[in-house]
Amino acid sequence: MPIFVHLTPASRVALIRRNGIGRLRKAWGDRPGGIFAMPVTRNFYISHQWLRELKRRGQGAISGVYFRLTDEELVWVGHYGQSHRQMTAAEAVAEFMAAESREGWEVIIPRRIMAEEIHRVRSLPQVVGWRYHPGAKGKPPFCTCKYCTRGEYGAARLRARLGSPDD
Repeated sequence: MPIFVHLTPASRVALIRRNGIGRLRKAWGDRPGGIFAMPVTRNFYISHQWLRELKRRGQGAISGVYFRLTDEELVWVGHYGQSHRQMTAAEAVAEFMAAESREGWEVIIPRRIMAEEIHRVRSLPQVVGWRYHPGAKGKPPFCTCKYCTRGEYGAARLRARLGSPDD
């Protein structure tokens, strides 16, 4: 039975412990709806890689909710920018572990996670993972316009250094 981790704002932890993870994302494009999660691996960074990107939304500290799925449970797996494939949870973990680059992958569970299924809730270090997109470190942003960099720390300095299409 593989263990998965769902990252959520720490302010929602008490609600999740009481009611489970019931906030299903709607399907859009070719992405199915459901709960986003990652398989727990020996590599802490890979299992929690989405933390810094989620933290950019300004929801405060992020916590990890760990839960088990049966091997036969159907889930969707794929890279966040590509189409997803439906397979069992065990196959999803095997495909994830066999991938050449595991950054940017996600597992979508198409049902709610009941409170009884939750194995553990843990506060996490808030500096794990990538921002913007995997491999973005050291590369200039795609766009430096005022709309794309709104609310970002150091955005005015970035626009001054790299130039902005608004100028």
